[in-house]
Amino acid sequence: MTNLLIAYTGLALMIILPGIGSAIGVSIGSNATIGALKKRPDAFGNYMLLSALSGTHGLFGFAAFFIFYSKAVFTPAITPFAATAVFGAGLIFVVATYAAIRQGQICANGIAEIASGNDVFGKTMILAVFPELYSILAFAAAFLISNKI
Repeated sequence: MTNLLIAYTGLALMIILPGIGSAIGVSIGSNATIGALKKRPDAFGNYMLLSALSGTHGLFGFAAFFIFYSKAVFTPAITPFAATAVFGAGLIFVVATYAAIRQGQICANGIAEIASGNDVFGKTMILAVFPELYSILAFAAAFLISNKI
């Protein structure tokens, strides 16, 4: 039973951690959007895309959750190795949490600059992709772990 609890804790981390990071990151971008709309309401489409970008980290966590949950190892007979592997994979998503928050900050700065009249949407998108890479790596690592159980 303890092994099952450890495994389900890992599954919970896959949802909770990137979800918290995405919620914070999207909120940071959305808060910047509210202020930017006062200056340039015509750029709402750009603001919206930049605000929503941090939400993708939560999707990586959910995808990892789905991969692990679809495996048939979640029974009371789960091995200590499999339980620890699932927990470790969930813990990897601390990276996604941090990346989502930092990405939200990058996007908020881009939103502020667009509101100031600077044409930086494309450059902001390029720079905002860099933190995304680490969530992709977290997902890839979790996927590789899932293949070993």
